[in-house]
Amino acid sequence: MRIDLITLFPEMCDTVLSESVIGRARKKGAVELECHQLRDFAFDKHKRVDDSTYGGGMGMLMMAEPIALCFEDLCESLGKRPHFIYMSPKGQVLTQKRVRELAGLDNIAILCGHYEGVDQRVLDELIDEEISIGDYVLTGGELPALVLTDSICRMIPGVLSDDLCFEDESHYSGLLEYPQYTKPSVWRGKAVPEVLLSGHHANIQQWRRENSLLETARLRPELLQSAELSEKDLKFLKSKGII
Repeated sequence: MRIDLITLFPEMCDTVLSESVIGRARKKGAVELECHQLRDFAFDKHKRVDDSTYGGGMGMLMMAEPIALCFEDLCESLGKRPHFIYMSPKGQVLTQKRVRELAGLDNIAILCGHYEGVDQRVLDELIDEEISIGDYVLTGGELPALVLTDSICRMIPGVLSDDLCFEDESHYSGLLEYPQYTKPSVWRGKAVPEVLLSGHHANIQQWRRENSLLETARLRPELLQSAELSEKDLKFLKSKGII
């Protein structure tokens, strides 16, 4: 899979994407990530990519033409049009379900907005999808783009050591993850649940499922409405007075 970021701060993005799990996956070729400097497609000597808004108002707006030129250049180099995403607080809030869907694509381009955003005509003519990482506003789209890129990359085969690394995690199955523990078995008088020390795989799996249900009910009860629950799950929740 290839993901291209169009940004005013490619060095910032490239630094983050060169570290840790994603950086290692990038080095071994499990995923291809490229960061493009939008100012390279400006058409004046000052490399300006923003201007004041029609109708007045505070702040500057990113102009349409540099963005269009950068995206068209990317399409030409790829030989096809990638799915084009704009990170925006107006977009649909990112979910694990959407991450899984995006991880199935071959090519994605992500536009990082800045200042007061981008000319609406870019959104109307070029953007396929607007995505938000939450109902709040940041100074630019780079951090949201990095969040999206990271969440997609870790779903790609070969990025993590094993698919189980993400299949048991919060939100993948619609539930929150069960509590986890490491050594020592007793810390400041608090012991690890005995079942986890038993070596009995079936009992451990049952404990994890039940505690995943309990964590979801305690912290994010609304998720239970859309999670895929078995008859056994429902019986357990009823026994706890949750449903």
